[in-house]
Formats: sequence, structure tokens, C-alpha cells
Amino acid sequence: MWDLSAALQQRREQNLFRQRRTLQPLAEGRCVFEGRTLINFSSNDYLGLTFHPSMIATAKDVASSHGVGSGASHLVSGHSSWHHQLEVNAAKLLGRDRALLFSTGYMANLGVISALIGRSEVVIEDKLNHASLLDAAVLARAKLDRFVHNDINDLRRCLEKSTQAKQLVAVDGVFSMDGDIAPLKDMAALVNQYDAALMVDDAHGFGVLGNHGAGSLNEFGLDQQQVPILMSTLGKAIGSYGAIVSGSEALIETLIQFARPYIYTTALPSAVAAVSCTALEILSKEPERRQHLHSLIAHFKAGAQHRNIQLMASDTAIQPILVGDSGRCLKLSQRLLEAGFYVGAIRPPTVPVNTARLRVTLSAAHSIADVDSLLDRLAEVLND
Repeated sequence: MWDLSAALQQRREQNLFRQRRTLQPLAEGRCVFEGRTLINFSSNDYLGLTFHPSMIATAKDVASSHGVGSGASHLVSGHSSWHHQLEVNAAKLLGRDRALLFSTGYMANLGVISALIGRSEVVIEDKLNHASLLDAAVLARAKLDRFVHNDINDLRRCLEKSTQAKQLVAVDGVFSMDGDIAPLKDMAALVNQYDAALMVDDAHGFGVLGNHGAGSLNEFGLDQQQVPILMSTLGKAIGSYGAIVSGSEALIETLIQFARPYIYTTALPSAVAAVSCTALEILSKEPERRQHLHSLIAHFKAGAQHRNIQLMASDTAIQPILVGDSGRCLKLSQRLLEAGFYVGAIRPPTVPVNTARLRVTLSAAHSIADVDSLLDRLAEVLND
């Protein structure tokens, strides 16, 4: 085996070395780290559903009757009635013809792009897209072109210069590290002008935006014809695990036949699919969770302005604070941890060089008092 130490040492010297921390999640937006209970402002559990009693009860009940594993891929013998029900329920909520359950959002994006786009065909992506969308284009051996973040004119430039008849435009609905929302209505109109197809990764919009939490497309009033490919994850606001790709009958059947990450992966446990079904019901039954989250977002932004804390431009639960230097970002995160707050330090290559940031994520599990406490401490550490 060749020497790997030099690259690791370089990461350490650049303050880019990543370390896993072993946490015990708790209800009410808390976690335990090294024996201390912290307020967790790093989780993507935006609606605080992970500890919802109904979801826990569903998991226990279905695991007792269906076991804790599926035993096979969907196309062999692993596709259960719960998987089917989740797909039906998700398609109905999203206003799409059909839906297909994947094991993760990363695999869903790999599966969609590799199934639909061949070698030398074109994928056009926002420069700040999630890594899974970028990796999918590379693995599909497509021609990858990237446009300036959320810039409609630069997207037009990419569409105009392509000589390929088949073009796929793929974007995040809500950008995971900046928290801003793509101008999806303008994008959909432009992409359709060029007879291209638009794919939206709505990992951070599903459950939070739109009527009943239907997501970014619902927020903008976009339908299946305007945005034919939608990916929605279940492990963030939904509080469960997995991902849903939704669209036309032809799209879903194509993915079943050609999406290798779907075909060759063991299906999720039935209990996990059942928990997601329960979560989708909660979206409709408990709208106060979304309402509370949006009130926390507004309170956090107003409180930051009052304390002269400079935030990035975001109206979502993702509220980043640009630091720039990776070393300083790590130190700020550590100081917050010592004060009882778990806030992630996001550094390159996850974000561009010199744009390290504290990524504050809000949850309906938090209280106004939690947010005020964090804001007070942020004001102290940022001004030292």
C-alpha cells in the first residue's frame, strides 16, 4: 500500500481535517457529546420529527411484524406493501404521477442522471449544487457545464452554446450550505424554451416549503410538466431515511429499468418506509411545526440584525455565518461548543476556498429561548 500520510497531514495543516464526533441525539433539539447536553444547531431535522411519538410507535410496530431488514433489492423480493404505500402517498403529496423510493438522496441523484444521460450528452448545473449532482454527471461521463450560482443569464449562456439535442439542467431547490432558494420559476421557463429538462434536488425544501410541506416546486406553483424530475429526501425535515424521485409514469418506469443504484441496492427496511408514511401524515395534521419553524427563522434573522451579526442571504432554516478563514471557523465552533451549542464549522472542499462558515440550522424542536441564547453567545464570540 502506498503512503497516504502526506495528504492527511496537508489537510491538518490547512485546518481542513475532518473528524467524526460521536453524538447521542435527544428530543427538543438537544444532543449529548462527551457527557454534556448541548443545544444542537447542526441537525437537518427541521421539523423535529425524529422523536415524534407516532413515528417511534410506527417503527416498533412494523419492525415487529416485518422484521428489521428487507432482505433483498426491490426487484428481487425486497419490495413490500409499505414501500409501495410510501411511493403512492409521496406522489399524491407532491402532485406527481408516480414516485420511486431510493435508499439515499445521493443514490437517487446518481441513479437519475446515469439512467437518463449518456456519454457526451450534456448536464448543466449550478456551481453550488450538492456534490451528489456533480458526481452523478461525472460518473455518467456526461459533458458537465456549470453556471454562476442562481444566475439566469449564465444558465442561458450554457443552454445556448450546447450543440447536443439532449440537455439536462440540475439544481438544488434550497442550497444546503448557503440556505438560499433557486429562482425555479425563471429557470423552468428558460429551460423549457430550449427543450431541455429540469431536475430539482429538493432535499432541504421538502417538508418545509409549500402547502403541507410539499416543497420548493409547490412554493413556486410549478407542476410536473414544468419540472419533470424531482428528488425529495426523507432524512431531513421528514425525520426518517431514504429519498423519493417523482415524475411521470415513463420517468419512473425508466428508472426502475435503468437506474443502477436502485436496481442493485437492498431495499430499505419496511419499518423505515412505514415511518416515512407516518411523517407524511404529520405534515398535514401538524402544520404548526412549519409555522413555528418559520417564526424561529424570522426571529433569528431579526435578532442577528439587532446584535450586528452578519448573516448570508437566506430565508430558510439554514442560516450560515460567513467566517472565511478555516482555522478561525474551527475555533469559533469550539467556543460555541464549550458554551453549550453544537454548531458546525463548514470548510472547503464542501464550500469554496476562503468561504468557511458557521452553519446554523434551525428546527421546530427549538424554542425562542434557545435561539436567543445562541444569538447572545454568537455576538460574544464573533466580536472577540
